[in-house]
Amino acid sequence: MAADIGNAVVLQGDLTVEEDCHRIVREAADWGGGRLTALVNNAGVQPVRELPGMTAAEWRAVLDANLTSVFACTQAAAEVMRAQGGGGSITHIASVEARQPAPAHAHYASSKAAVVMHARAAALEYGRHGIRVNTVSPGLVAREGLEEAWPEGVRRWRTAAPAGRLGRPEDVGDACVFLASPLASWITGHDLVVDGGVSAHPTW
Repeated sequence: MAADIGNAVVLQGDLTVEEDCHRIVREAADWGGGRLTALVNNAGVQPVRELPGMTAAEWRAVLDANLTSVFACTQAAAEVMRAQGGGGSITHIASVEARQPAPAHAHYASSKAAVVMHARAAALEYGRHGIRVNTVSPGLVAREGLEEAWPEGVRRWRTAAPAGRLGRPEDVGDACVFLASPLASWITGHDLVVDGGVSAHPTW
């Protein structure tokens, strides 16, 4: 028997542009019959650039893509959720680098640390409206070509992970579904680390 996976709609916009963020959220709510119950902020960039040679423009580009988009989409979604009543769930995709930076990722790690704090601040302010805001912080997630492009990094990750493997996209997706579900109805302002246990590994 085929599973019913529901329906989907594709909306396009530039999430570094505030007006686009608000438009996309409104269009998504309209497509859903006027209701919006969950938002996952998953857009982001991860360039590699050593801090001594980084320009302010390069810094701002990462902050705009990874942090300002989260601010604008969250604000837009919360407006819809407040107007419709009944609350909702907002989840930001952060990173284990919010706590443990990697070389040449100062802009990325800083943006993800700010995303975690944004979620906590938003949880504090939107909680009275029944809106929960959390983050999911993935570790290294497998993708096509990763092992060929970064074999040493993949090897080190597998060695450090008690689970003995890289993450899968569905590992991150399942965490988001959980946080959006009634099972997480009393969870807000929380950072859920999804890294196969790497963060539990000693660093000394």
